[in-house]
Amino acid sequence: MFGVLLVLTLKYAPEGIWAFVDRLLPKTPRRVDWQDAAALAQRPKPGVGEVVLQARDLRKTFGGLVAVNAINFEVQAGQIVGLIGPNGAGKSTTFNLITGVLPLSSGQVSFCGQDISNLPSREIAQRGISRTFQHVKMIADMTVLENVALGAHLRGQRGTASAMLRLDRHEEQSLLREAELQLRRVGMGDSLHELAGNLAMGPQRLLEIARALCGDPALLLLDEPAAGLRHQEKQALIGVLRQLKSEGLSILLVEHDMDLVMDISDRIVVMEFGTRLIEGTPEEIQASPAVRAAYLGTEH
Repeated sequence: MFGVLLVLTLKYAPEGIWAFVDRLLPKTPRRVDWQDAAALAQRPKPGVGEVVLQARDLRKTFGGLVAVNAINFEVQAGQIVGLIGPNGAGKSTTFNLITGVLPLSSGQVSFCGQDISNLPSREIAQRGISRTFQHVKMIADMTVLENVALGAHLRGQRGTASAMLRLDRHEEQSLLREAELQLRRVGMGDSLHELAGNLAMGPQRLLEIARALCGDPALLLLDEPAAGLRHQEKQALIGVLRQLKSEGLSILLVEHDMDLVMDISDRIVVMEFGTRLIEGTPEEIQASPAVRAAYLGTEH
C-alpha cells in the first residue's frame, strides 16, 4: 500500500501537497515599488580596444582524452568574437574553462590584465564575466522580472537572515529596478510580470541575456543563443547584440548559425578537435579552404 501511494504521489503530486493549496490561493501581482530605488553601483568599463580577455595555451584533459589543446585568442573591448567549429570541437568546454565551471589542466586565462585561471566561477562572475548556457535555465513559475533579478544577486550585500526578517527590502527594490532596466535594454519591457514558463523560445533567450546583464559584466559569453529561434527571433537577437556592442560591451559568442556569426562578428576563431584551426575576419574565414574542410570533410 505504501508503494502504491508513493508512486501515485510522484506521478500526480511531485511538488507536494502545498502545490494544490497554492493553486487555490488568490494571486496578487507584485507591487511596483522600485521605481525610486537607489541604482546599483557599476564597475568601470574597459576602453575601446583594450584587451578584456586573453586565453593562453588553454588545455583540458579528461583522463586520456584531450578535449581542448593549446587554444589561444583574445577579446577586445567593444568587440564581438565568434567561436565556431563542428560538433565536438571543444567550444563549450572552452567556455567552461574561461568561466571556472571546469578547472584548467594547463594554460592561463587573463581578464582585464588579471589572472583568473582556476578561480571559482562565482568569483569570476563577480569580476565581470557573465554567461548564458546552451539550454535555457529559468524558474518557470516565477515572473520574467524575478528570473532576471536573480542575475544581480552577487551585487547585493544582504544575506539569508536579512531576507527572512524582511530587512532587505531596499536592496531588493534596487535589484528589481536593475532587472527592469536590463529587460527594457533587450526589448522585453512589456513582459515584466509574465510567468517565465509562458514565454516562447526567442523571449526565453532574451531573458537569459537580460539576466546575465544584471551582473554588470564587462564580458558577456553567449553559448548558442540562436538555437531553436525562428527568423524574426534571430533578427531581434541580432539587434540586441549590435546594441550591446555599440554600448562598449565585449561579447564572446559560440553559435552554429553561420549567417548570424558572419553578420555580427568582428573576428572569428575556428576550432577543430579541441585545437584552434584558424582565426580571422568573417571574410577570411569564409574564404579559408581549411574551414571548408573542417565542416565538409574536403577542401574541394
